[in-house]
Amino acid sequence: MEERGHDPHIHVEAKVVRGDAAVRNVLASTFGLAGDLPSVVDSGCGLRVPYAMTSPRPDRVTCLACREHAGHEHLRLAEMVERLGLMPGSTISGTEAKQAAERHRDLAKRFSGN
Repeated sequence: MEERGHDPHIHVEAKVVRGDAAVRNVLASTFGLAGDLPSVVDSGCGLRVPYAMTSPRPDRVTCLACREHAGHEHLRLAEMVERLGLMPGSTISGTEAKQAAERHRDLAKRFSGN
């Protein structure tokens, strides 16, 4: 990953749907543990950027390549979640899977600007 000097854009993490902050919050609430977030992360456009210059919110991301990356990732996750809901023995119902998939499709749409 390339690191660039002053970049005014807001990016998304390369693993946009994983969300390190969300994982950190679950660990903190479950076990009382809170690890430090990284100071620099890989972004969806291929740059290494300060974590403070990233956002999972479509209305905040200004890097067009990151917006495209996030849109694709949310669509990919929507398809995976829908398939999971249809599998026998799944821990989530088809209805729950469909609702989660729709939330990710909505995020993908918002990242694409449509």
